[in-house]
Amino acid sequence: MNLPSNGFKKESNEFEPSDLSPIDSDVSELKKGPLSFLSGSITSLSFSFLSFFISKKIVLYFSIHTPNYSSPIAQSIASGFKTLIIGISFLATFTFGFIGLGLFLVFIRSLIEGTKIKKD
Repeated sequence: MNLPSNGFKKESNEFEPSDLSPIDSDVSELKKGPLSFLSGSITSLSFSFLSFFISKKIVLYFSIHTPNYSSPIAQSIASGFKTLIIGISFLATFTFGFIGLGLFLVFIRSLIEGTKIKKD
């Protein structure tokens, strides 16, 4: 028997690496336009503002509802959980904000490059 060292049967060589070539290599990819960058930026910035308002509400909730546990271990776990939740909410806020800012800068860059191409 001609079994590989891992004990599984060898699959047939029906699909060779040369057979995995693209169907039509002449088809060029469509380039993203400025409108795509602008809509992505507006979407991301709106998620950033939404996350910011949610983060403010989470901080307000945890500041009003302080945990009162008699066990120091339970108090430590509650404090760590509170810190984790607040940190994740602000991480989402700034992640969406920086993505929106980056897409807006790419939008401006695509407009500037578009005017340079038209002048040439």
